[in-house]
Amino acid sequence: MTSVLGTILDPAADKALMTTLTVTLSMKGMLPVPLAVLILGRDVLLSLSAFYIRYTSLPPPKTFSRYWDFGIPSAEVHPTDISKVNTGLQLLLMGTTTISPLLPWAIDGPLTGLQWIVATTTIWSGLSYVFSKNAYRVVSDKSKQTPP
Repeated sequence: MTSVLGTILDPAADKALMTTLTVTLSMKGMLPVPLAVLILGRDVLLSLSAFYIRYTSLPPPKTFSRYWDFGIPSAEVHPTDISKVNTGLQLLLMGTTTISPLLPWAIDGPLTGLQWIVATTTIWSGLSYVFSKNAYRVVSDKSKQTPP
């Protein structure tokens, strides 16, 4: 079962989890600050873009209450394939980084490699939203359309 609210809450929960893990691991010195800035920066820019797309695609009148009324569809955002891969790799990095101090052997080399891979996929994912024609689609109000 899907709903407009569910399509908003699921990515929002992913962003909240990733933000919490990124900030916490970075503050503990377990994640490089430039990588944390990259991950958080991409998420902030995507969130701001979503707010902008919602505003520009919302049918008039554009009021505060209508903006937050998710029963009024205005646009659908579709995650790109690389974005899904990036989310998986970010979660793998966060989990691996979290358990690394508990392991009986050092995994600094593989962890650094994973950090570089995540940095690359994070940039690629962000750019995919900019250059993909299918990243979002404006939903028209079918009730106001006249039949042909």
